[in-house]
Amino acid sequence: MENHETRIKRLRMRSWRRGTKEMDLILGNFANDVLAELDPGALDAHESLIAEGDNQLYDWISGRTPAPSEHIPAIERVLAYLSARSF
Repeated sequence: MENHETRIKRLRMRSWRRGTKEMDLILGNFANDVLAELDPGALDAHESLIAEGDNQLYDWISGRTPAPSEHIPAIERVLAYLSARSF
């Protein structure tokens, strides 16, 4: 059974090693800054989200196409994080 810290490390690595630089930066920074604060249900949602392909994820996060309802809470967390960051 995977403990909480190991799960966070695994999800952080998967968030950074996406396949496209855009999603690496979006999800990797989110993972670094937020994952440790999420409850197990939110971690499940993030894990489900990052199982999707980068092109779909980018389209959902950018608002180009609507996200499936099961991913909306995870995407809203990422969007809230992005809007709170100053670039």
